[in-house]
This record gives sequence, C-alpha cells and structure tokens, in this order.
Amino acid sequence: MMKHAGKMAGILMALTAWMLTPVAAQEPESAEKTLSPYFLVMSDDPALDQLPLKSTAADVRVAGVIADVRVTQVYQNEGKKTLEAVYVFPASTRASVYGMKMTIGERTIIAKVREREQARREYEQAKKEGKSASLLEQKRPNVFQMNVANILPGDVIQVELSYTELLVPTKGTYEFVYPTVVGPRYSNLPEATAPKSEEWVQNPYLQEGEAPTYGFDIHLSLSGSMPIQQVASSSHKVSVNYESPSLATVRLDPSEKSGGNRDFILKYRLAGGKIESGLLLYKGEKENFFLLMVQPPERVTAAHIPPREYVFIVDVSGSMRGFPLDISKQLLKDLIGNLRPTDKFNVLLFAGDSRTLSEQSLPATPENIGQAITFMEQQRGGGGTELLPALQHALGMKGTEGYSRLFVIVTDGYVRVEKAAFDLIRNNLGTANMFAFGIGSSVNRHLIEGMARVGMGEPLVITKPVEAPGKASAFREYIQSPVLTRAKADFGQFDVHDVEPPGIPDVLAERPVIIFGKWRGEAKGKIRLTGLTGDRKYEQTVDVGQSSPMEANAALPYLWARHKIALLSDYGQVQPGDESIKAEVTRLGLTYNLLTAYTSFVAIDSLIRAKDGKATTVRQPLPLPQGVPGSAVGGKMRMKGFAGGAPTSMSRSMPRPALESPAQPHLKRKAIIIAGGTEAMPPALPLKKKEPQKLADKEEKAEEGAAVMDEEASEKRRVKGRVRHVSEKMVITANLSEMALKNLIQQLIGKIEACYQHALQKNPALKGEIVLKITTDGAGQVTDAEITGFADEDLNACIREKVKGWRFPPSNDGKPGRVEYSLVFETLG
Repeated sequence: MMKHAGKMAGILMALTAWMLTPVAAQEPESAEKTLSPYFLVMSDDPALDQLPLKSTAADVRVAGVIADVRVTQVYQNEGKKTLEAVYVFPASTRASVYGMKMTIGERTIIAKVREREQARREYEQAKKEGKSASLLEQKRPNVFQMNVANILPGDVIQVELSYTELLVPTKGTYEFVYPTVVGPRYSNLPEATAPKSEEWVQNPYLQEGEAPTYGFDIHLSLSGSMPIQQVASSSHKVSVNYESPSLATVRLDPSEKSGGNRDFILKYRLAGGKIESGLLLYKGEKENFFLLMVQPPERVTAAHIPPREYVFIVDVSGSMRGFPLDISKQLLKDLIGNLRPTDKFNVLLFAGDSRTLSEQSLPATPENIGQAITFMEQQRGGGGTELLPALQHALGMKGTEGYSRLFVIVTDGYVRVEKAAFDLIRNNLGTANMFAFGIGSSVNRHLIEGMARVGMGEPLVITKPVEAPGKASAFREYIQSPVLTRAKADFGQFDVHDVEPPGIPDVLAERPVIIFGKWRGEAKGKIRLTGLTGDRKYEQTVDVGQSSPMEANAALPYLWARHKIALLSDYGQVQPGDESIKAEVTRLGLTYNLLTAYTSFVAIDSLIRAKDGKATTVRQPLPLPQGVPGSAVGGKMRMKGFAGGAPTSMSRSMPRPALESPAQPHLKRKAIIIAGGTEAMPPALPLKKKEPQKLADKEEKAEEGAAVMDEEASEKRRVKGRVRHVSEKMVITANLSEMALKNLIQQLIGKIEACYQHALQKNPALKGEIVLKITTDGAGQVTDAEITGFADEDLNACIREKVKGWRFPPSNDGKPGRVEYSLVFETLG
C-alpha cells in the first residue's frame, strides 16, 4: 500500500508540474493570439509585492453646477524588490484633468503637462536613472493609466490628481458619478503586433466575487444657491449631513471600504425641483470664458406624433452573460411591449457576428412582439463584441418610407472600436436618430455617451435590475415630444466667439439649455434665447451686466477646452491618422494644462533613489465589476510580475491562491534619512569577509536609529485633515451677495486646506476653529486678511498669502466690503 501511495504521489507531483508549466515552454505562442485581460496568478516570490496600490480616495466639492474632484492614490512597496507600479483606472467621460502631484515623504513634486511621447521619454529616463517618478496617461477619454517608478522597499508614495466636470440636471435631478473600475475589454488585435497604446487591455483581474485588494473612500461637499434636498446614493451606503439648507456633506459608510468594484452614484435635487441657472463669467489673463445655463420650458403634449420605426441593436457577447443580458431582455420586453400599433420594429443581435429577427421591420402587433421576446429569450451570451459590423448591418437595412427611424443600442460597451463607431454614426445622422443604453454595474460610459452625443440622442445607463422599468419609461417619455424646438440664441452687445454648440438642437428632455464659449471686451448687453414649445413661442432674456467675473469660475477654461477636445476625438470629424487633429488636441492640452490622448502629466523627483536603476514592473490587479462574470475575462490566466521574463499563458484555468493576510498600508520600514528626503534601504547584501565587523555593527545601529526617525515621520505623514466652512456663522458687512460669497469659499477652501495639510506635518495635533476676516475694495480686490483663533503663525501666514490672491465679486454699491468666514480645521486620521 505504501508503495502504491508513493507511486500515486509521484503521478500527482508530475501532473501538478505539467499543469504549472507555461505553454510557452511547450510550444510557441500563436501569432494569432489577441490582446485580452487575464486572471491574476500570485507569484511565489516572497520578495515581490504584487499589490502595490493600497488605497484610493476621492474628495469632491460641488459648487453650483461645477464639481471639483481630487483623487488620491497611495502606493506602498511591502516587498524587498524595487517596483514600478502600473494601475489602470476609469474616470468620468466629462472629466477635465488639470493637475497632478506626487508626494514622497516630506517632498511634493508638481507634475508638468508634456506632449505624450516626450512625457514618456522623461519618465523612462528618470526610471533608468533610479529616480522616483509618476506618469499619468489617457488610454481612452474615460480610461487612464498611472505608472509610478522606483518604489523602494518600504516606500509610501502618494499621487494626487485633480479634475473638474460640469453637472447637468435632468428633470431637476443632479447626478454625480465616480467610476471606480475598468471592466475587461475585448480586442481582436494580435498581441504580437498590437501598438503600445493598446497594451493596457492586457490587465490582470481578480476572480469573480473577490473584493478589491485596495481600500476605497469618497467624501463629497455639496453647495448651491438654493436648499439641497433628497441626497441619496443608489450604489453605496452613505451618511448625509445637512450643515445648512444649502450645504450638505456626504461620507462613505465604513462598511463600503471594499466598494471599489462598482461606480459610485449620487443624486440630489434642489428645492422645488429648480436648477442652478444663469450666467457664469471668468476673466483670465489672456482669454475670458462664459457659461450660460437656462431652465427649459415644461414638457408639452405633442398634438401629433409621426409613426416611428425602432431598430433595437442588442449586445449578446460574453461580457453580457448573466445580469447584463437578463436586464437587456427585460428592457426590450418593456420597450417593444409598449409600442403603438402604428409603429414598426426590428431586433438585431450581435457578438462575433450579427443576426436579425426579420429582414424588414415588423408592425408592432401582439404576434410580432411575442416573436421578438422569444427571439431574445433564447440568448445566453457568448463570444467577442464586434459592434462596428453590427452598426453597419443595422444602418444598411432598408427603412420604411414616411417613418421616423430610431436606433436603440444596448451594450455594456466593452469594445475597442469606439472612434470607428462614432464615425459611422455621424456619417448617418441624416437617416436615423441614435440612442444608447449602457447595461452593467460598470459600463464603458465613453462609448455609451459618445454614441449618444454623435447621434444627437441621450445616453441611458442601467446598473441594477430594478432600474430597467424606470429607465424604459423615461426613454419613452424622453422621445415622446420635444420641450423646445427651433431654438436660437442672440447675444446682442455681448461680444462672444468660439461658442459651443454652434447651433442649438431640439431639446428632447427636461434638461437646461447650455451654451458656453469666450467673450471679449466689457461684459454687457442681454442674451435672448428663443424657440417654440409645442405651438407656443418661447423667449428668455439674461442680463449680462448682472453677472460679475469670479475666481470661483476658474474651471470654465478647462470645461470649454475639454468640450473642444471631445468634438475632435469623439466625433471623428477627421479620419484617424490625420496629423492636424492630433496637433490641435495637443495644442489644447498644452495651452490649458489638460490630460488628453496626446498630452500627459509627468512628475520626477530630483533625487536618485534606486542606485542600480532596476525595477520589477507590476500591474495592479483589478476587481471584476460587480455583476460581470468571470467568462468576460475568458478563463485564461497569465503569469505577470516576474522579473526578467515575458508574460506567458497557462493552459489550465486555476483558482487564485488566497493571500495569507490582507495588505496593510503604511507598514513601518527601515530607512536612512538623507538631505532633501527619505531613501529606503535596499535589501542588505552579504558582507565580504574582508570587511571589518565593526562596520556592519555601525551600519546596523544607523539603520535602527533611522528606523525610529522614519516611524515618527510616517506617523506624521498619516495624519490628514480637512477644512469646513460653517456658513451659519458667516458675517457680511457692506452690499455683497451672500450666495456669491458662499460659493466662492467652497471653490477656494482647498487652497486653505493645502496650508493645513502642510502644517499637520509639523504639528499633527493641530485643529480647531478660526475666524477669517477679509476686507475688499469696491472692485473685489483683497486689501486685508485677519485671522483669529490659531496661534500657529506659519499656518496663519500661509492662509493670508493665499487669500491675498483671491478675487471677490464687486460690491453692488462700489464701496469697500468685509466678510467673516468661520472655518473648522479637523484631522481625519
């Protein structure tokens, strides 16, 4: 029996060795293998930290219609090898990324915007020289990649990026979406010949159901000119605190620390369902910008709705299997089941290829509707996503004369051919209206929203099963009748240029009319918006002279430039490869300090920290978006993160080994304190026999002493703080606008917070309340700033220096003014 057991053990060992042998060792990789995501297999190298990202957090400040977001990513190397961390993450499709900085210990390096190739060269050179560096690149308008080079053992490196976006309400409801994870993308490009710009698709993923390996947190501050109501998150558990009728703060519940596997969604309304409307002005050194937002008329019932032909284009690929496909079936049952008898419809299903319900559209009879539902129910999901051929097939189908054609695309958007799809839709604008439904817990919003923009339609996203009936009903109502047609804007004496949009399309939903651009000379005159609402004339007038340029509107240049960039890239007006479009996007990125497809942010430390300039590259594994099955990755695994070797595929699908203990951020490491910063020690090398033992003892004592100092420094680094404005205690002397002053402090409080963060590094216990008394002249220029409450002179001096550069709105009577802000300084950890 023992002999038999030993033989069996030998067979099992051989079998295990065969399963663990990479395919590359047995036979050459197929040249036809395409780019694809893969499941993470943990390395058996104990010196390698494969999970360098320890936490990601967002601080969001919403003032009126503008959201300013600061995202902080904390990287720590808990292994013994110097690392380069690569992290792929999403962002809002409307995000204007305007800044980045990297913090290593006491040193903070402000990133510079560079032309993309130049930024990559500077980063690679710094990595080779052993300098710590970070590089932020755009892979898609909603997909970014962060590279952090030369993370030494024990290092904690913090990278902070800043972006702004415009919040546009629908039916009086504002929605802020913070994407958290990039879903696995299918690509048919051969791996061997794929360009470097597409390599991000090959990213490791955790197994289905595994929580993110990094912490997640988000904090929001909402302020408006009217009372805020009905603040709620449909995606995460949050706590909401109303600090005043027009100021609310939102915090993530502690139970959601692993909630980074689904988009964070927050909705809120203003009192009476009103919206923030009016004119925003910003006066820059070289250019001036404006944004006009006008409340739309109420919806009217159309006297006559022409017959319509609906073509439903439904994604049934592998990533749609399970929850997304089930919701798609439910959505189509609802939409098709509620068509009018005079309408016609057809259904086209696509994955690797496409097939239709009928060669021609069918009348919306109960019989045909039942046939369509049966057609959909038979689908289980499988194969890759080939959207472009499906669009070509659908648009090539013969339409019904006299019918208005509407194309409804239903997909999670996990495809690679976004620009080609935009080109096709734009080139067919005269034949159909295009609408897009995004289905899934973390859809590719760039594709969904881009198709809707190009098709002059509306994007709709469903993240939960319960949302399907409501979104279907909203879609039917949305297309039922327009709220404003034949709209025109007359700017009169207000000298404007570079206005977007150049014409106002029909407004099909209860959303504000938004116009923005640049202006010259004096801000004066009146803007008239005219059109038809139903069978009645519509007119609204905005007096430009009643609005003053404000520093709080400094985001307007970023928003304007981001819109222009979206037009150039999303709409595909010029064929890919045309150098003129690349040159213009590059110019906009460099001029307005923005991340684009052709400009990147790079931050490089001046110290040489990794003496040999060698680092092991580790791709941070991502959690699968909630509700996305493992089949979306394809069942393959790849061995990644090993030093000195190309990635190889495994022929067997194996479960990821469980970690023995969760990664703990901010573990204390030994370090040597040097001039200008902290340099972590590399793993100790064996002492040569000829070296005196005294030297080794001396070095060991130096390490122990340095470790104590580093522990103290790390304790300080861990302390973070925030600054709150107590609006109820604000005191205004002179004829100044209370709401304008509230909005201003919410926009600029981050500058005071930066002073506080710096002060906390010296005094972690610093907290309390101050009164900031600011005196302005009649033009809004700060003439004096007085602070009471803090004895910390360095902090007070920093705040005074920041405040002196602020620009307040002029007083209504032209006389000097005074405002007292009550600010609370509190630590968060």
